[in-house]
Amino acid sequence: MNILLIEINPFVQETVPISLGYIASFLESKGFCVKILTIGHNTSLSCSAFKEIIRSFKPSLVGFSAYQRVMLYITGLAKVIKLINKNIKIVIGGPQATFMPSVAFTELSDVDYICRSPGELTMLGIARAIDNGIPFLNLSGVSYKDDNDAVFDTPELEGYIDLDRYPSAYLNDVFDYSRMKEAIMLTSRGCPHHCIYCYTPNAFNHKISFHSVERVVEEIKWITKKGVNRFWFADPNISYKPLRLVEILDSILKEGLKIEIWLQTRADLVTPELLKKMKKAGVSTIAFGLESASERVLSKLGKHITSEKVAEAIKLAQSHGIEVELFTIYGLPYETFEDAVQTLEFVKKNNVRIMGNTNSQQLQIYFGTHIAQHYEDYNIRPLNNDRPAYLSIGSQYKTDYMGRSELQRIRQMWQESSIDGGKRIVS
Repeated sequence: MNILLIEINPFVQETVPISLGYIASFLESKGFCVKILTIGHNTSLSCSAFKEIIRSFKPSLVGFSAYQRVMLYITGLAKVIKLINKNIKIVIGGPQATFMPSVAFTELSDVDYICRSPGELTMLGIARAIDNGIPFLNLSGVSYKDDNDAVFDTPELEGYIDLDRYPSAYLNDVFDYSRMKEAIMLTSRGCPHHCIYCYTPNAFNHKISFHSVERVVEEIKWITKKGVNRFWFADPNISYKPLRLVEILDSILKEGLKIEIWLQTRADLVTPELLKKMKKAGVSTIAFGLESASERVLSKLGKHITSEKVAEAIKLAQSHGIEVELFTIYGLPYETFEDAVQTLEFVKKNNVRIMGNTNSQQLQIYFGTHIAQHYEDYNIRPLNNDRPAYLSIGSQYKTDYMGRSELQRIRQMWQESSIDGGKRIVS
């Protein structure tokens, strides 16, 4: 049975779809034939070419990585797929899908499943059911709409605690290395914290699971043999276990691997000793989450890091020759225009270049975040309450402290201060 997995991001160049890679490798290990299609702004793909992919590959199941910004693309492509063959089943998964209300099925006429649990195991259950000719029997980890348009929510599935149980997309050569400029690594999954604006902690029940150091280093060695030497470590908190990170860095040095690394972590999880080792192992850029430089605003976010701590981490990283990027957000609860300006000035004062990921963005209120569940308590005023059920509030809101004109003004101020014109380029 053939399975097609699709990731759409028309706003940036194609990146490595690491989550789909995990799913593809896992399903292939269970006997399924899987193809990944990545669509970026540099992808040459016409509607007729997309139709030809469907007709020639003949998938029985098509899975989409769902994000707020691409839901309209997904609904359009799903319709095209169903017109070619109405028997092809379609599943959406990922950040937008995990906590999407099941009532969204009324407006997702061509979607059969919404993935609620870890993609590998959930997709395996769906694939086996379809392969056995019983596409809606004994499922877990999904909501689904059967042939009679009845909607059902099934029990949650637990993912593997030991991430090494998932086959490696890299070691199994799921990706085309000739098109890869940078390898995205996930050495761990999840986050234990309670930031009100973030989806990740709730999606992983505030837990973190890990790959072994041996698996991580084996992947790095294999990827470098394929000619790729730039690595983006996408773990939300790669230094959550400092000794484990030191082991990874020591192994990179021991193997003599000459690589360039981008990684992100919390500002309170780095030390001078750790940063020194990071630099020696190839870390060229480190990203910290600042969010806001207003202590009053920060205190409301559940993050429990002060701007002073972030400033210390910035200086430490810079003193070791590591470029710093800062994730910032404007339009936060209780944030005034003056607070937002204070954040911009903080970035400038600490000599962080405003480009790439340091370009700020408006708060996005997504399904699964604490703020989405309690937006009225945070004085968030949605601009459109008639939006489709598959879309969250996103950036379409104002607050009691900032209106649309002020939100637009702070965005303009960031763009005017940006080196690259406000482009968000993931390194």
